[in-house]
This record gives sequence, structure tokens and C-alpha cells, in this order.
Amino acid sequence: MERFTISLDDSLARQFDELIAARGYVNRSEAVRDLIRGAIEHDRQRGKPAGQCVANLSYVYDHHERELSERLTRLQHDHHDLTVAAMHAHLDHDNCLETVILKGATADVRQFADALIAERGVRHGHLNLVALEAEYHHAHDAHGSDHVHYRPTR
Repeated sequence: MERFTISLDDSLARQFDELIAARGYVNRSEAVRDLIRGAIEHDRQRGKPAGQCVANLSYVYDHHERELSERLTRLQHDHHDLTVAAMHAHLDHDNCLETVILKGATADVRQFADALIAERGVRHGHLNLVALEAEYHHAHDAHGSDHVHYRPTR
């Protein structure tokens, strides 16, 4: 583990302490680590999509919009290889919130998310994407078929 020291003026340090307390951190170190991870991931996502990822796509839509529910379901079925799970919640008489867990090639996940968010009637679409790295290959079954396990990029 590498250590480093930073200097903050009193006002910024107080605001940071208030922020980390409100978020439930027990110390500054873990809060700083999360901020750094977030900044690295944000910067990584600005680049050309590469590798594998896991993602959460959430959006709100008006279920009265003509055939929108069917179009959204069809999109998910057309990309069943990316769609791990979906959750649907009724917010009120008109609006629904859906959350879709995705996993696959980053470029494919982004393209799918962009297409779904662009559907007429979809609002508040947001993709939270986490890059994955290959951890190791091994076989689980009697046939010895090899596969890769992925973990979030550190």
C-alpha cells in the first residue's frame, strides 16, 4: 500500500469531512480512494469503448406512449446476450422506472443503451458502466471447457 499526504485549506477539509460523514465513510482514506476510482473510471469511459463491462441502465418512460413498452421489451430480447436482468417499477399512473443489468463488450453495451434511451417516450436514461478485466481462465465442467472470469477493473 502506498501512502501520500495532501494539504487542504480549512474550509475545503471541513466540507470534505461533512461529505464523507453524510455518505457514511469511516475515514478520509476510503473516501479519497473512491473519488480516485470514480475519476479513473470516468476518464476511461470518455475514451473509445474497449474490453468487457458490467452496467446498470436505468430509465423512466411513459407506458401510455404508443407501443413503447413493446419496443423496449423487443430491444431487450434482441440483445438477450447483453441483458442479465431487468426490474420494472410503476412510479405513478403514467410513468414506469426500469433498471436493466447488462454485461458484455463495452461497445455493444453502450450501443444498446444509446438505442434504448433514444426511443421516443424514454426519459431520464442513464448508463452506469464499470470496466471489467479478465481474472483467470479455468474449466468447471467434466468436458474441460475453458472460460474467463471477469472482475471490476481496480
